[in-house]
Amino acid sequence: MSADAESDDMMFCASCGTAEVDDIKLKDCDACKSIRYCSEDCQRNHRQQHEQKCKRRAAELRDEILFKQPESTHLGDCPIC
Repeated sequence: MSADAESDDMMFCASCGTAEVDDIKLKDCDACKSIRYCSEDCQRNHRQQHEQKCKRRAAELRDEILFKQPESTHLGDCPIC
């Protein structure tokens, strides 16, 4: 495995750049789930930079859930009836 392949698999704190290792577990942003932080302090420090992108992504996630088409199991019947 090359060094590039290893770095692609690693996750980093969006604020300080700390890598996720055995003793450091990164947590996803609660709203958008697109970036990760090593601590609440890092999340607070990075909030101003992340806020606009976070709001857009969170809205996209809500829309995906809201407008997701249900799997058809009614074989042509109306799913409401």
